[in-house]
Amino acid sequence: MNELMEKRSIGRTGFETHRLGIGSTFNAPAEAIEAAFEWGVNYLYWGTVRQPDFAKAMRNIAKTRRDDMILTIQSYSDDPATIEDEVAEQIKVSGIDHYDFLLLGNRMEKPHDGYLETFERMREKGMVGFLSLSSHNRLLIPRLMEEYARGESPYDLLMFRYNAVHRGAERDVFPHIPSTRPALKTYTATRWGHLLDPDKMPPGEAPVSARDCYRYSLSHSAVDLVCAGPGSAAQMEEAISALEAGPLAADEKARIERIGAYQYGEYAPAYGDRGDAEDIAAGRSKAPER
Repeated sequence: MNELMEKRSIGRTGFETHRLGIGSTFNAPAEAIEAAFEWGVNYLYWGTVRQPDFAKAMRNIAKTRRDDMILTIQSYSDDPATIEDEVAEQIKVSGIDHYDFLLLGNRMEKPHDGYLETFERMREKGMVGFLSLSSHNRLLIPRLMEEYARGESPYDLLMFRYNAVHRGAERDVFPHIPSTRPALKTYTATRWGHLLDPDKMPPGEAPVSARDCYRYSLSHSAVDLVCAGPGSAAQMEEAISALEAGPLAADEKARIERIGAYQYGEYAPAYGDRGDAEDIAAGRSKAPER
């Protein structure tokens, strides 16, 4: 069976997700997002940039299929006292009556209890249902997983960067997964388009397709969900085709990793994960060292 077509559970929430999610940052038309949902993509992420067509798609689907959707709203706020008003405003803007997940974005350290108190208050009001977190500090992820396994963490989904260029999770996250764990979601599968760019290839290599970038991230069994950022109907269809194509063959994986290792050494990230800058400064461009 093609394992990329299997659904995954999200922690203890009772939700099941297809292994591809859609983010709101790029401007795919509402019709493409709705078609993806009909195909089976049910995780929608109202994230950093919030496009009106994405909100339109969420509203249209929610009219008849709200219980089949998994909707996440992100907050970068450094002050938990502001999050409730932020989410209330986005509920009005998006036309969605509640979100299934509140995602605390870009947390380099474990959020303090004020965030949990805000979340519980919002949950009691029916604004959000569960809590998730994203981080550029990979070493934080195993700590939160261990706490979750002990019943001490509220984060049912953890989000971090993983692609053929940024493979640090293979050292810092994936070997440390407990048997009871939150869902793991990754993003930037194309490394901001660098893996698709013919001008950023090592000599003699053809660019990687977006489809195979998604397949690469999804091929690691620990990754439950990869977030795509389609900007068109064609890009949405290509992302879905990654699920249909299944995991990469060994030679495909090796080629993409060669390209990733080259780009890691040649093109510094605009926003590095903790550990990336140190690796580059030390000249350690081989993938296993990241």
